[in-house]
Amino acid sequence: MQMNVNERKRIAHFTGPLLGAMVLGLSLPSAWAGTGPLQAAVQQGSHIFAADTFKGRGRTCQSCHLAGGKTQGEAPNGAKIPSLTNAAAIFPRFNPQRKRVVTLEDQIEACIAGGIGGRPLKYGGRKMAALVSYLTSLSHGQPIDMGGKPK
Repeated sequence: MQMNVNERKRIAHFTGPLLGAMVLGLSLPSAWAGTGPLQAAVQQGSHIFAADTFKGRGRTCQSCHLAGGKTQGEAPNGAKIPSLTNAAAIFPRFNPQRKRVVTLEDQIEACIAGGIGGRPLKYGGRKMAALVSYLTSLSHGQPIDMGGKPK
């Protein structure tokens, strides 16, 4: 299979973050191993999750969501938080505090603004797409349970 120039550029764009994720020792579910634009986005999302502070207070997603979100985490106040292994499978969901239905992207933004104290990402932008891709990879194989409970 031959790739066109744009496909090669997209893959090349993700090479740095892919290498960064490998250096950090992060691993992804075997279903997402390989190459290609989707897998590259998952790898970039994994790197962002572990390393990006979003110009905030020096925290990353992984500061609270331990082991890349694959295990129970801990909020800055010490409260236990569930893993993210089914996060993509339970959104959209109704948020009683906000009194509205929120998407996975909305939840990512709330964590960046609140927990990390960082700057919002552009909806539809590469960083947001990469984070959503990574979180969705963690939910691979989970049954869709819109409005369900985090595990």
